[in-house]
Amino acid sequence: MRNLLAAAMLPAALAFGCVCTSAQTPAPAKRPMTFADLMAVKRVSDPQVSPSGKWVLFSVTDVSLEKNSKVNHLWAVPSESGSSVQGSGSSEKQVTTGSGESNGRFSPDGKWVMYTSSETGSSQIWLAPWDEKAGRLGAAHQATALETEADGAIWAPDSRHILFTSSVWPECESKLAAGPAHDDAEAKCNADKDAAETKNPVKARVFDSLLYRHWNQFMGPKHSHIFYADALAGTHVSPTDVTPASVVGEHEAPTFSLGGPLGYAISPDGKEVAYVVNLDKVPAESTNNDVFVLAVGADPHTAKKVSTAAGSDDGPQYSPDGKWLAWRSQARNGYESDKFDLVVMDRATGNIRNLTSKFDRGLDEFAWGNASSLVTSSSYRGHTNIQLVTLEGKLSNTYNPIEAGSRGEYSDIVPLHAEDSVIAIRIAVKEPAEIVKISNTMDSGVTEDGNGFYHFFGTRHKNLSHLNDALVASLELSRLDEFEFAGANGTKVQGFLVKPPNFDPAKKYPVKFLIHGGPQGAWGDAWSYRWNPELFAADGYVVVMVNPRGSSGYGQKFLEQVSGDWGGRAYEDLMKGLDYAEQHYSFIDKDRECALGASYGGYMADWVLTHTNRFKCIVTHDGMYNPQSAFGTTEELWFNEWEYRPLASNAPDAVVEQTKPAHPWDFYDKPVSEDPFRKWSPMLHIKDAHTPTLVVHGQRDYRLDVSEGFQLFTALQLLGVPSKMLYFPDEGHWVMKPKNSELWYETVNDWCDKWTHSGKYAMQGAGVAR
Repeated sequence: MRNLLAAAMLPAALAFGCVCTSAQTPAPAKRPMTFADLMAVKRVSDPQVSPSGKWVLFSVTDVSLEKNSKVNHLWAVPSESGSSVQGSGSSEKQVTTGSGESNGRFSPDGKWVMYTSSETGSSQIWLAPWDEKAGRLGAAHQATALETEADGAIWAPDSRHILFTSSVWPECESKLAAGPAHDDAEAKCNADKDAAETKNPVKARVFDSLLYRHWNQFMGPKHSHIFYADALAGTHVSPTDVTPASVVGEHEAPTFSLGGPLGYAISPDGKEVAYVVNLDKVPAESTNNDVFVLAVGADPHTAKKVSTAAGSDDGPQYSPDGKWLAWRSQARNGYESDKFDLVVMDRATGNIRNLTSKFDRGLDEFAWGNASSLVTSSSYRGHTNIQLVTLEGKLSNTYNPIEAGSRGEYSDIVPLHAEDSVIAIRIAVKEPAEIVKISNTMDSGVTEDGNGFYHFFGTRHKNLSHLNDALVASLELSRLDEFEFAGANGTKVQGFLVKPPNFDPAKKYPVKFLIHGGPQGAWGDAWSYRWNPELFAADGYVVVMVNPRGSSGYGQKFLEQVSGDWGGRAYEDLMKGLDYAEQHYSFIDKDRECALGASYGGYMADWVLTHTNRFKCIVTHDGMYNPQSAFGTTEELWFNEWEYRPLASNAPDAVVEQTKPAHPWDFYDKPVSEDPFRKWSPMLHIKDAHTPTLVVHGQRDYRLDVSEGFQLFTALQLLGVPSKMLYFPDEGHWVMKPKNSELWYETVNDWCDKWTHSGKYAMQGAGVAR
């Protein structure tokens, strides 16, 4: 990988001895992106609007490659672009400077900001007074001091009480009557057991149920519970557990959600809380999360389940007037990629209404716009649609930023109730995250796409934050080109392409063919900190990405056509997409292509390895090599139990049989063609592998156990296939530590260069056009 530093580069005019006036000084030459640049990006997230609507509080993560660390702080910016923070010349300003602060939340009265910090050595909730005029925080003080730590706090309407989570010992539930003595007894028990656990030299665990480990950690004897507390009372007052073990058993409250919505909420009058928990007997096989409501101060055993769907119900939010409770809902249990609908419950009658049943794509986020409408977002063909849905289920408005220069992906949507606009995070393939304000002008018409989604023209977005402008301006980054082709069975499939810096259409370039994970995921006009298309292209490659069957943003039918068919239509879509790119982009050198994928993309890289020799090299990261063994070593069993069900028929558009979960032993007496675990197993085709392959895996990956990588590497070595393994003992499903990420990019890019005769290996490729 190139190691070009901005400080080491001179403008071309100066190199030729030009003496220029300030008016004549040429702009500095842009340069290719480096890994150091990726780490230098300020990672913007979690916008929160002040009660006045004047300020946006947000989080910024700074990465230090030298220290191998990530530190988060809170920043503030005026909600009107062009305004400046009082006393400074910039539009945004850092407002915390401790050892790391996150989850900043304004109190409803606008007097306080609450956040999570480990300033005293453990994760606790802190409070700081907020200066509305200046946009600054005063001296902070600690609001919790729990041995079991605290995180994720939200305010009650009285700007005094809060809900938060803490990981506690279920057996510490007190039998005393509700009150301070009860809460104090539980806090002391948890502190004592934590202290004893720390001193105990024996770290062994005894498991008697499934989901004993999850993602990158073993679960242990403690479980997340939700607590209600007086944030202004002082750290000597113990909080109240509203989800004790006698109510939720050995389950997590709220249910674990990877990047999903918050699992608890407080009603506008402060008299009720809603929370999410999965009480199914075997949570490893279930996605049946449910929404419960509980009156504040009432016996936790009086909590009432209000959701009714068999699948996941999550992200409860009360309407501003308190009449409605909304949440996301899936119809089918065990299918984590089922369509998420938006439902609302009339709190007076308990009647539930599905507002998005007619829409063909599920929603990603929602937030109440006012008492009668909600702002929602959903993936659409590599971008994000933002719509306003009424309580009647009608799209009365939308905030689709589709004019030139404003496409991309949007998240963390926060409506500005006093305006026809929303605050959000925006990313694009050549633009890292910034805070934007999207205003709706509604002056240019509307079209309907045939799937129940309407596209309005006329919205505008403005960047409120500009933390990465200078860095991005110094880099030569390419736009995302889109193309469409006929995939398996003639179905339209979308692909994307990123060109390298200093692109010359007359030259031939090697290709990095990226395969996304999921499989229910998608490439799009989005920035990434792990698989960054611009960084992959920076070393002189064309990057090609295809959204095959199973990708999100193309309708539920398209998404479901990967389940039970992992190496079928999706594989054909990918190969036809690359065929199309080779035929229509003359600058692609089809004799120098590498395929790279992670997670499901790693599985597909294994499948490609064993089914075609068209690539010069393969990179497979955390992939599934042997579906039968992977079934026994994964933790979220519902995933494989759904994805390896047989197709209902041989029809071109067939989906899985939705009868019962799939287990490898269900098919032991059937031929391979009728056993999805063997039919779609790369291991059973490994003798057909010939392509040089880099295997990457993390020891702490419990979604796809490291044994999958070891099995593949062992086979490749014994078969004499050129291969290398990059093993991370301290990483899970993703490579998160900066130094590890640096090694990952260096190793992956070097592998591609070696086998495509690029970079330092270019001289080895005799006759290769550059």
